[in-house]
Amino acid sequence: MHKDPFVLSQLVQFLNRSKFNRIVDKYDGDKYVKSYTCWDQLLTMMFGQLSNRESLRNLIVALEAHAGKVYHLGIGKSVSRSNLSKANEQRDYRIFEEFAFFMIAEARRRRIQKIFEFAGHVYAFDSTTIDLCLSVFEWAKFRKHKGGIKMHTLYDVEAQVLAFVHITEAKVHDSKAMSEIPYENGAHYIFDRGYNDFGNLYTINRIGAFFVVRAKTNVRFKPETWKRRLPTNVVSDAIGYFTVYKSAKDYPEKLRKVVCIDPEDGTRYIFLTNNLTASAETIAELYRNRWSVELFFKWIKHHLRVKKFWGTSENAARIQIYCAIITYCLVAIVQHDMKLERSIYEVLQILGISLTDKTSLRDLFDESNFKNVKVL
Repeated sequence: MHKDPFVLSQLVQFLNRSKFNRIVDKYDGDKYVKSYTCWDQLLTMMFGQLSNRESLRNLIVALEAHAGKVYHLGIGKSVSRSNLSKANEQRDYRIFEEFAFFMIAEARRRRIQKIFEFAGHVYAFDSTTIDLCLSVFEWAKFRKHKGGIKMHTLYDVEAQVLAFVHITEAKVHDSKAMSEIPYENGAHYIFDRGYNDFGNLYTINRIGAFFVVRAKTNVRFKPETWKRRLPTNVVSDAIGYFTVYKSAKDYPEKLRKVVCIDPEDGTRYIFLTNNLTASAETIAELYRNRWSVELFFKWIKHHLRVKKFWGTSENAARIQIYCAIITYCLVAIVQHDMKLERSIYEVLQILGISLTDKTSLRDLFDESNFKNVKVL
């Protein structure tokens, strides 16, 4: 007879419950609560994320199928559709937001590695829109007949895990979220063309950080000095100033303009950066790594529940997104701490079909017990 606790119970050991309880106390999350606590709510939502439940009803049916195990899974005995729905509607989403940020910090601390020879971290910043039905999610009006919300995400390129997330209505322009980024001295921030906000870029420069942004083709720039011996696929590399009044007012100091040609498809790229010393190839390589945040968006949308929501209010949607992020970070931490030679996708798939098994995690991920799960 297996004496190991259930797989979900073993996963919970990787969560810092003391930290979560302090956050709950901060926001009075369990005030007047007799049975279904915030901790029970978190584990229920994580069970739904890991087992890939499509709806609230589907999640509750799955738990009812394991009614004899629910208490020992750590979720408690009071989980029901009405309890979970009410909790998602009424409890402060900031409880789960703050714990998600804590889990993000824990995952980054464990997984940090150096790809670039810079003193600071390297981040890519971008957003993804999650479409919503306007007739159901009336608070998320985007266009005339369309609703949606945006996940503005700062991604740690070297740790391969997100570093910060800011959720807004979909109608908020990408550049408006730049002021929410927790900038660090000495770090590099990589942006696409939607972030040509020179006032915010100048803020990055003033705090002693660096940026690489893909410029628009109509950027007006007056070079003062430029390099004449250029490597292959680099068209120009110059240092100068903006010539248009508003741009020059927003960014009055000198910066660098690098023009490169992609050798694979011949696309012409124009980069603006305040890093005046790194090679042009390094600037191009930094921007090339911006694609990692796009891969993260694709991963989390395909493998976790952030496109179909289990509640219709803004509060419920935010809680579900933050619980998805907590789940993602938990899987990343498990992969690192157990030194698993499997991708995060493979770890997630194996956990998803084994939550109610009584198998030790080490045996669960043993290569001899499972065939390799191939990414579709």
